[in-house]
Amino acid sequence: QVQLVESGGGLVQAGGSLRLSCAASGRTTRTYTMGWFRQAPGKEREFVGSIKWGGGSTVYADSVKGRFTVSRDDANNMVYLQMNLLKPEDTAVYYCAADSQPWGSVRVRAEDADWGQGTQVTVSS
Repeated sequence: QVQLVESGGGLVQAGGSLRLSCAASGRTTRTYTMGWFRQAPGKEREFVGSIKWGGGSTVYADSVKGRFTVSRDDANNMVYLQMNLLKPEDTAVYYCAADSQPWGSVRVRAEDADWGQGTQVTVSS
């Protein structure tokens, strides 16, 4: 089982940017699809974006497409979420997720993924 630790959350004004990091340990990230989810107060956890093993393919939720970018550095077991043009509705706890099985598709399988503890992102208007 992989251990995931997110960092980089904080308070930012609307229109600003943040970069979240996810450090993985316990196994390599190289052969696993990795991604990000978020959960706003009173709402269910929702998919944000993910990147396939190998780094060649990404997929995003419509709400963040064109503003957020998921990337990975398998040499250092890291995954990133670059968030630009942030909106108040992006306010949520952001979670890093990793497929529990290797060689998966581009979208993280949330039903059996490994999760980090989350990092808070707050966007003020």
